[in-house]
Amino acid sequence: MTRSSTSFLAPAAALAAALALTACAMPAAGPKPAAVAKLAPTQGSSTTGTVSFYKEGDHVVAVAQVSGLKPGSEHGFHVHEKGDCSAPDGMSAGGHYNPGGQPHGALGSGPHHAGDMPNLKANAAGEAEARVHLTGVTVGGGGADVLGKAVIVHANADDYSSQPAGNAGPRLACGVIQAS
Repeated sequence: MTRSSTSFLAPAAALAAALALTACAMPAAGPKPAAVAKLAPTQGSSTTGTVSFYKEGDHVVAVAQVSGLKPGSEHGFHVHEKGDCSAPDGMSAGGHYNPGGQPHGALGSGPHHAGDMPNLKANAAGEAEARVHLTGVTVGGGGADVLGKAVIVHANADDYSSQPAGNAGPRLACGVIQAS
């Protein structure tokens, strides 16, 4: 290697090292959620988690991280009409959030409640993650605002057809959606 190429590489290596250190020092901050629901277990359950709501254009994205589920199981997962998780069984959260007066159904395939979301699918450790694009709801204003509503995780899978709520069974966890 000639002296001129060595002098070129040294500053380049120093620059690369400086950039690497800068990247390590910078926080890994993503967009801040507009709202968050902290899921607490209902009586007799150990299900907990967090559901974060992000504004993305003309829709809302809900990102869920839930634990304490039966390994390999599916669970109904919905926004409910009342931001009240005071009842031991979570029934104080009311029914599915449905400002448009639609029948219960599957998100993305015909009429459905604004609060209908796909089932959570637990892995072998009883944990579930989901990213759901919701249309017809807002965060922080409008007639279909989810702020002050609740998120419920149910014991059974939603069948997406039984009325009014998909036969998803008892409520395992409840969390009120609050501005973050």
